[in-house]
Amino acid sequence: MNNFTRLLLLIALVVALSYERTTTVHSLGTPQANATQAKQTDSRVRTIPFESKLLGKSLPYNVVLPLDYDKPVARSTHYPVIYLLHGLFGHYDNWTTRTKLPDYASRYRVIIVTPEGGDGWYTDSATVPSDKYETYVIEELIPDVQHRYRTIEAREGRAIAGLSMGGYGALKFGFKYPNMFAFAGSMSGALGAASWTHTDLGGLEAIWLTLLPVFGPSDSPVRSANGLHKLYGELSPDRIAGLPYVYLDCGTEDPLLSSNRSFVEILLARKIPH
Repeated sequence: MNNFTRLLLLIALVVALSYERTTTVHSLGTPQANATQAKQTDSRVRTIPFESKLLGKSLPYNVVLPLDYDKPVARSTHYPVIYLLHGLFGHYDNWTTRTKLPDYASRYRVIIVTPEGGDGWYTDSATVPSDKYETYVIEELIPDVQHRYRTIEAREGRAIAGLSMGGYGALKFGFKYPNMFAFAGSMSGALGAASWTHTDLGGLEAIWLTLLPVFGPSDSPVRSANGLHKLYGELSPDRIAGLPYVYLDCGTEDPLLSSNRSFVEILLARKIPH
């Protein structure tokens, strides 16, 4: 495990604890109106009003910069980047209004990017051709960040993590694009999303109404191409060696715990470092 991975493990734990303590919005449940947010005044937090050509709409994202980013002494410094994905019914600014990301970015000298993912499960939709939230992250968001900021563009300087829906997305990106990420982290991840049925959700209609347009019916090829348990479970040994380091946490009272534990069983059986 290299130093960057150790650093990311520490940041993941700190961010997970902070988010849990500062928000009452659960990642699984009905959509809730945004609570009054702390005014975003920190100069290190910058909002980019990005226009996605793929989706044909505005998908803003926040960038949290290290304290020394604009100082003359750091003008030739390139920083590692963490892409931090929000959960279902959330938005790109959740991480900067409900956690202390600017403090973490300063302490660890990393750039943190928080994209807007809508309720699209960071997946190219099976039913809405323009909803290409997976392709957007890979082909539009990351290149735009690299163009605007002094980032380390090699795999060793890039990580992705997220909460709930974002945790699912992060582990999926880590699997599908292992040459792009050194670390993939999930906090309270909705890891079984691609295989959930209406019955599985036990009446959580609001969640089902986001899943069906994205993943399609039970026999949809989009489901089989994006199911984490299936993807990781069927990896060949040579593919396993090239995966990013996997991190995940989930609370003991979280309804997503069983899905996380079954995923860990796959990681253990396949000897996937995590």
